[in-house]
Amino acid sequence: MDDKFFQVYNVPSEGTLAKTFMANVFMWMGGALATSAIVAWFFSQNAAFLSLMVTETGLSVFGYAVMFAPLGFVLALSFGWQRFSLSTIMGLFIAYAVINGLSLSFIFLVYSLGSIASIFAVSAAMFSLMAVLGYTTKTDLTAFGSLMMMALFGIIIASVVNFFLKSDAMSYAISFIAVLVFTGLTAYDVQKLKYIGMTSNNDGMTMRKVAIMGALELYLDFINLFLALLRLFGGRKD
Repeated sequence: MDDKFFQVYNVPSEGTLAKTFMANVFMWMGGALATSAIVAWFFSQNAAFLSLMVTETGLSVFGYAVMFAPLGFVLALSFGWQRFSLSTIMGLFIAYAVINGLSLSFIFLVYSLGSIASIFAVSAAMFSLMAVLGYTTKTDLTAFGSLMMMALFGIIIASVVNFFLKSDAMSYAISFIAVLVFTGLTAYDVQKLKYIGMTSNNDGMTMRKVAIMGALELYLDFINLFLALLRLFGGRKD
């Protein structure tokens, strides 16, 4: 839309709308990441909780429930956000960040704290770079995003298969491809959200819901990128 329209009618420009919308998206994403990190660290120090999660033979039934519970929240938000009220979506998103923090607490059992911190920093740098690229590029990333989504489905299928095969080589290959896929999806998702913000009414209830759903997408991009890098390069405890 011509910028003169916004000047004549004294309304925010498309660029301002996009920046405001993206600020809300990143605010929710950052809050969710901080919540998950605090919860993960706190419960990693709780011996009673860890004993419920992990037994001598591996994850307990409770451990598997905690590990797969975040998927239920993602599915509920993905398929029900249009019907849910804003307060319900906010509550589910916060609850998801907490339960995902619980599921991430196990990484402190496997990897050293220094390794987790360094991989987190690398993930943040990669995510930020691709987010800036997605926001600033003039190239339409729609076709690229579709390709990344197909690759993501391939990763999911391969991961399910490897759950039974337990192949270290296959796990390494899946993690390597996941780094590429979630790095690419970060740029695509940011560009997609930017375009949504450019054409939105930021005061609308629907757009507040969309901002939280956008935060969920970027949160998933970051967490999956972090976990893939951790599996590839994380220093395990002796």
